[in-house]
Amino acid sequence: MTVATSSWGEVEAEKFAGKRAQLVDRAPLAIVQYGKDLTIEDWNGAAERLLGRAREEALGRRVDELLPASGDPDAWRGLLAADGASSRVWSHLRKDGGVVSVEWHHDRILDEHGAVVGVGVFGHDVTERIEQTRRHHQREVILQAITQSLPIIVWAIDREGIFTCHEGKALEGIGLQQGSHIGKNVFDLYASNPHGCEVLRRALAGEGSHSESLTHGVFWENWEIPMRDERGEVASVVGFTLDISKPKNTEQELRARLELIERQQRVIRDLSTPIIQVWEGVLTLPMIGVLDSARTAEVMDTLLEAIVRTGARFAILDLTGVELVDTKTASYLLDLVGAIRLLGAEGIVTGIRSNVAQTIVSLGLDLANITTLGNLRAALQYCIRQMSKERAAGATQAPR
Repeated sequence: MTVATSSWGEVEAEKFAGKRAQLVDRAPLAIVQYGKDLTIEDWNGAAERLLGRAREEALGRRVDELLPASGDPDAWRGLLAADGASSRVWSHLRKDGGVVSVEWHHDRILDEHGAVVGVGVFGHDVTERIEQTRRHHQREVILQAITQSLPIIVWAIDREGIFTCHEGKALEGIGLQQGSHIGKNVFDLYASNPHGCEVLRRALAGEGSHSESLTHGVFWENWEIPMRDERGEVASVVGFTLDISKPKNTEQELRARLELIERQQRVIRDLSTPIIQVWEGVLTLPMIGVLDSARTAEVMDTLLEAIVRTGARFAILDLTGVELVDTKTASYLLDLVGAIRLLGAEGIVTGIRSNVAQTIVSLGLDLANITTLGNLRAALQYCIRQMSKERAAGATQAPR
């Protein structure tokens, strides 16, 4: 009877051990058991899948050689002396070359005398969590670098307009402390800026914006970005406010300088191409310096307008002070004389220098129909003679 009872107990113990082994093998957590000498004694199916090594490959190997813990060669041995109150997160190299991060919990295995004979560890994959934490930390570092290095304010308000974030280097320039607006209502703080408040209300309604403004005596470039919750509703607005006072002031200075230069250029052009009425019906345009295409085009517009306005009969182009003309300009001069003729006046060219004459000849331009004289004095005498002839002809033809 005693033998029968003993046999039945052994059978039940074996069944229990078998069921326990099945449960361990099917457990969702990776389970690894190793002895005091760090030799692996158990390795379940979840460990095979997570760590990429078959049970047969793992059993009998040293755990610290098969799964070296990142940054600590004595990590596995240390568990023999540590209680299981806290977890450890270690990274391991899989057989396929991938890296997996595992959060391990452990429990020491004791003999009947209470001595530690091994360790059982239970782990699950936290690779994605670790990667998310790394990315989150990286974003925090980048944001901190931006807010501490650039003249910017990073802020956020909730749907009621309460500041939940308010920081950035640009706060120093306007005498505000980091986070000084947190907990305060933006619409109360900036009630004197109705346009800015309207922009924020539109942002809370879902309309992002990008604008420039002048607040605290500083030029700002602003971005307002609505942030939506899982239902698609605007839960907050995140903003970036960049101090652009320096480039703005530089832009204004440049614009003022450009306007001054343009005014000076207009004065210089008026002085360098003065249209003078030297006689009734006679205009003269003394030109000085280098005559290029742009300047010739401007002269044409100015001179033709003056001929129409004054009803001039003659227009003298005095080139005595012109040292150089380009090839295109020589052609423009002929066009200008032709345009003068179309207005019923006569164009006269005087004071052509030798190098200018060579340019005209080299181009093969025909000056046969253009009156050219040596100097301004000769041109004025020519105009007087022509007007005298016209008056005489007019008197002869008048009825008696």
